[in-house]
Amino acid sequence: MKWITVSRKMGTQGSEVARRVAGELGYPLYDTKAINHMALELGVLGSVRHVDEKTPPLFERLFSQRPMVYLERLYSVIYELAKKGNAVFVGRGSQILLRDFPCVLRVRVTASHEKCVRTLMDQGLNREAAARAIKRSDDERGAFVKFAFGVDWEDPERYDLVLNMDKLSVNEAVSTVLHIARSQDISEAPPETIVALETMALASRAQAALVEASFGHGFSSSLSVSVVAPGTVRVSGDVETKERKAEAESALRAVKGVASVENAIQVVPLHPGV
Repeated sequence: MKWITVSRKMGTQGSEVARRVAGELGYPLYDTKAINHMALELGVLGSVRHVDEKTPPLFERLFSQRPMVYLERLYSVIYELAKKGNAVFVGRGSQILLRDFPCVLRVRVTASHEKCVRTLMDQGLNREAAARAIKRSDDERGAFVKFAFGVDWEDPERYDLVLNMDKLSVNEAVSTVLHIARSQDISEAPPETIVALETMALASRAQAALVEASFGHGFSSSLSVSVVAPGTVRVSGDVETKERKAEAESALRAVKGVASVENAIQVVPLHPGV
């Protein structure tokens, strides 16, 4: 099992490179449509659409924990897709989420501003409209990666291969990616990879559910949750009443993939003895 992640600037033809690499290898391509489809299956499409390679509104980022819910659910979707097997991912921070696995090839497709503008002009936009579209797209994608992962999406150290399309054709870019992907330098995933992905996906969904439940029920979103066995999560922390403890457990039991909950929450009344 191998994964290829493709991060691209607008106007670089990076999406086309990803599409053709996937076709040559016979791998599924996980672009926005495929990621949204998996999000729909998991019942989290609304959350994932909130972070479609862009940051949530400033007010939400400053005064709400909802953006954390959106991100945890996006992470879960990427992990669920990855555990299906060989794949090419386009964007959505996949190069960061899967970085620690030896079976991933992280590709960055870039080009000069002029090259990107000319590519969009060839598609029918005038120069001014092309420049605006590129700036808006690149600003949104860069801000999303910074917000979600705290890193610069243009940092070359985040990638295994950087393709500058100024002097490369799409064919040459595809051939380069294929050569490296097929080499022994990108190892096959070890057997424990699937278990690790299942754990990470479930942990993300559970954490999102716990944070979201805190909005309406008034218990602290500082409760922590971990996956202790396949399908089993453990929640710990402090709440003020037995009702809040039960509500937290109920929220976790509703998460897809959770079969049992170890409830280690401690009830600590806000005013002891009252």
